[in-house]
Amino acid sequence: MQKLLLIIILLMPIAGFTQTSYDLPDGTRMQAYLAIPEGLDGQAPLAIVMGGGAGDGRIASGTFESLGQEFVDRGWAVATPVSPNGQSFFAENGEKVRQLITLLKAREGIADGPVLLSGISNGGISSLQIASSHPDEYLGVVAVPAIANNTTVSNLTDFPVYLRIGSEDQLGWASRFDSTVRTLEDAGATVNALLVEGGGHRVPIDWDNLEQWLGSVKE
Repeated sequence: MQKLLLIIILLMPIAGFTQTSYDLPDGTRMQAYLAIPEGLDGQAPLAIVMGGGAGDGRIASGTFESLGQEFVDRGWAVATPVSPNGQSFFAENGEKVRQLITLLKAREGIADGPVLLSGISNGGISSLQIASSHPDEYLGVVAVPAIANNTTVSNLTDFPVYLRIGSEDQLGWASRFDSTVRTLEDAGATVNALLVEGGGHRVPIDWDNLEQWLGSVKE
């Protein structure tokens, strides 16, 4: 049994982890946690994974080490940006994420092509807003959780969104589940949504289910 576990561990992608500063075209210096799996056959698709709150260093680090690492373990290159100004990745900060993506895709080991956006709480909301601005640049959004209204999302025709909100969400987001789904569908999105029974604001993820969805959006 021990030999079998050792073989499994050796076959898993190993990621080189760095925290790096990037000089964006608009003059902003932005930090991001980055991991690129090694030993893959080809380049890794890129996932931007954003944390909640103001997206500061502490939140970004925790998001990277939890949700981000799950993506790395499944063969994704992952970047978790740190807010350069103590604000979430809405509006102007969302455009900074887009600039960061351009720089990241120039790195060896990261595939050039559409990018997955993912986020927790404010990071999920930011992911939906960023995707609304340039949906053709993204594979889809994994929002665990997020809420939305018609002033924050639009222009998502046939765009894949994976949404999970906990039924016991401490911020009361469960009460906005139906309206968020309607808003996304009205914007044209293809929505895979579930109110997770017993889940809180940090909603548990069924990775078997999510991996199936990820496989479909990468095709």
